[in-house]
Amino acid sequence: MLDFVVCVSGIYVCFLTWSTLQERVTTSTYGADHQRFQFTIVLNLLQAAAASLVGFIYIRMVQRKPMLAMTKHRWRRFFQVAMLSSAASPFGYMSLRYINYPTMTLAKTCKMVPVMAMNKVLYGRHYATHKYAVVAMITMGVSAFMLCKSSAKGIDVVENSAYGLLLVLVNLAIDGAVNSTQDQVFAEDAEISGQHMMCLMNLCSCVLMSVWLLNPFNPELSNAFQFLRTHPRAMTDIGMFAVCGAMGQCFVFYTLANFGSLTLTTVTVTRKFLSILISVFYNGHSMNARQWLATAVVFAGISLDVYMKQAARRVIVHAVDDKRPVSAELRDEVDEAVAEDGPLEARDVPELVALRAGAAGSEEPAAAVRRRRVVDVAAS
Repeated sequence: MLDFVVCVSGIYVCFLTWSTLQERVTTSTYGADHQRFQFTIVLNLLQAAAASLVGFIYIRMVQRKPMLAMTKHRWRRFFQVAMLSSAASPFGYMSLRYINYPTMTLAKTCKMVPVMAMNKVLYGRHYATHKYAVVAMITMGVSAFMLCKSSAKGIDVVENSAYGLLLVLVNLAIDGAVNSTQDQVFAEDAEISGQHMMCLMNLCSCVLMSVWLLNPFNPELSNAFQFLRTHPRAMTDIGMFAVCGAMGQCFVFYTLANFGSLTLTTVTVTRKFLSILISVFYNGHSMNARQWLATAVVFAGISLDVYMKQAARRVIVHAVDDKRPVSAELRDEVDEAVAEDGPLEARDVPELVALRAGAAGSEEPAAAVRRRRVVDVAAS
């Protein structure tokens, strides 16, 4: 019980602090000259560096495992994911110039929409019927939130623009390609774990962004250093932002390994809602009753998805425990669960692995199956 409390508290503290600092760094002004930190590539580089370092420490000191033996093919795949990930983040940061933080957070709950679309277009995957209902609820909720803008006078009326939402959608579309590519990497290479992805993908991202920033025709790096020298508070905020994001991922991995993906999903959903509440009440953003209703529709859709996953896995667990023959219908249900969550999240549930491998009637206990899962190392 103590482990569970520590894990959940760690996720809440790290990621709620992370989201608060993200909003502060990207939207607040620093110093008497009221300047904003607008160097998104530098910010993304620092976050990636922290995530790679913490991922390495987690593998070597917490798991006490050796690092992954690298080949040319593995490096190529990690750089492929890193290139997509590095391209996605600037659009998210840039959107905060045109929409407020609660709007961006709510819009990012649409992440499953581009992920499903990319999986279907690029890899031909299929989804359960309820998944489309969930997508419809989330899409309608976010659309209603944008249409029902607050009539209160203030900065929110200026910020929430269609262009800002377009930037978020571009960010989500590229994120969908990132997740789909990660799924393929995990599916083709069983030795790669989520921690390896966290460490090595972010390391490759650091290389790519460093090459871009060290371009002599690009003044962003020198301008960022000058900004941080004259605004030391920004340096503190950015450092804490990077560390909190990286540490939060460690709590994600530990929660996943010890309490399962359903618990993690529930914690993540509530964390996003709390992020919106903190942003609204702490930073003074205004939301009218219709926007709160739209927010409720979005989280109702997400809750429906969590419930349906729990019901499907309960059926699978019972089948494995009873060592029943694997019917075609049940195998289809497993395939749908794998398609919904991605190959690695499905591997995180031992019963899914055993059943899909045809081991439901074997003597090997399901709990002995290795548990791994891909997580979005750039916390959403």
